[in-house]
Amino acid sequence: MLIPIGDDQIKGGHYPTFSYGFILLNIAVFVYEYLLFPESIYHITITYGAIPAELVQGQDLYTAITSMFLHGGAMHLIGNMLFLWIFADNIEATIGSRRFVIFYLLGGLAALAGHIYFNTYSNIPLVGASGAIAAVMGAYLVMYPQSRVKVLFIVFPFRVPAFIFLGIWIAMQWMDGTASLNSGGEGAGIAYWAHIGGFVFGVLAGFYYRSYIRHARGELEL
Repeated sequence: MLIPIGDDQIKGGHYPTFSYGFILLNIAVFVYEYLLFPESIYHITITYGAIPAELVQGQDLYTAITSMFLHGGAMHLIGNMLFLWIFADNIEATIGSRRFVIFYLLGGLAALAGHIYFNTYSNIPLVGASGAIAAVMGAYLVMYPQSRVKVLFIVFPFRVPAFIFLGIWIAMQWMDGTASLNSGGEGAGIAYWAHIGGFVFGVLAGFYYRSYIRHARGELEL
């Protein structure tokens, strides 16, 4: 298994305030959640997790946002925060903090839409930041395809181009997501279609931001 542990950092740009802020917020929510009694954790998940069957009925729409900051366990949190730490800062440094916040939240909503499309009547709460993070990864693929991602294989670190690492990642999500359709779209408790939906949104946003930035730089050079 290849575990990402770093990447090439761009020089200058906006300080990634919200990239790191979202990490701290997710950790804080998790710590608070798990300091409560087990029955309270269940209540939080049901109350603030995104339940497709309720959302399509227009109920508890706030959970479309709150679900992005809940996690089902320590490994779920650690994995998501690792990917967020590696890939988000370059995006925010390039497009700015305000745009990054909007992009991140919209990416999470797009991921939720992808999940709901294949699980419309599900009563299982969806929690986690992975959909929004998948959007970050999609944008990263478009904006920094040649950036090198440092990965760890067992105990051996090496670097691979971002387009290879992220290409393999989304290919695995697609294969697992397709296979999960036989089980109603929720394979092994992982919302693959949320990952795919977020990633597709991120790719589209990446093309937009790349074009916007080139245009802005062209205007500055005149």
